Amino acid sequence: MDAEEPAVRWCPSGAPDRPESVVLGVRSGPDGQVAYLATPVAAAEVVPTLPEGVPPTRVLRFASHCVSGCANRVGPDCGLADRLLALPASPDESPVPRCHLRAHCKWWHQTGTAACHRCPAVATTPLADDTLAALVADLATTREHLAAHLSHPAPPPTPAP
Repeated sequence: MDAEEPAVRWCPSGAPDRPESVVLGVRSGPDGQVAYLATPVAAAEVVPTLPEGVPPTRVLRFASHCVSGCANRVGPDCGLADRLLALPASPDESPVPRCHLRAHCKWWHQTGTAACHRCPAVATTPLADDTLAALVADLATTREHLAAHLSHPAPPPTPAP
């Protein structure tokens, strides 16, 4: 009897240029939180409609297949999903966001709802002043680095005179 092939897992922070890539959500508001789409839309249909000079990952979040050659891959797991767990969860006990990707999501299968509560804050291209998002995206960052940053965040920049 042949062993059953594992299901294809999807990365909720995927690349927009992969053939299977879909738009997961739109980054909105001053904090760039992701508002999820109710149904997937092929990235190939959306990316060409963006204004010239706007990087797709600045305004959209994409999902694509989780691949073994990904820089975030740590053995069979996703290192980015692991780093997400160091971020504070929603202060209330709100339900996880609605997401069309969940049944096939690598993060969901690796961490359960823990990553789902933090997923809207993930940005493929962090905003320039979002140090925490940049730390999460950095492959060299450990959960210990994030915990230290969260317990002693850098002071806000001093305004220019």
